[in-house]
Amino acid sequence: MGLTGAVVGEHRLDFASPPDDVSSVHDFLSDVWTAEPAVSVEDRMALELAIIELASNVIEHATAGVPLTCSLTLAVASDALEARITDDGRPASVDVAGATLPDDMAESGRGLALVQMVVDELRYDRHGDENRWTVRKSTRAV
Repeated sequence: MGLTGAVVGEHRLDFASPPDDVSSVHDFLSDVWTAEPAVSVEDRMALELAIIELASNVIEHATAGVPLTCSLTLAVASDALEARITDDGRPASVDVAGATLPDDMAESGRGLALVQMVVDELRYDRHGDENRWTVRKSTRAV
């Protein structure tokens, strides 16, 4: 991953949807935070919001009605957190850099804009048959 500080922990979750859903990601993150008590509550909340939003979007939009295989890797460094979600679903047709909040009455479309609000970096790229979503968040000293 692209962290500059010393990596102190790396955690991985492999899941498939169906049968797995975003609850699997919640459970995984709970285990990560137990294993990484030095990460501040504020940083945990911000990264968890970003990861859950991205995982929900992947599960909802990348499946095209067929099972989806995903992997979530979360690296904890001395100065940052970085998560990568990969999936074998259909390519995403989004402009990550241009994501903005929709009007107040919209029923969807807030996800990527919210993610950008709570992390320092959001990237999406497609490698072969794989989508890669990466988020990076600088951490605060506890």
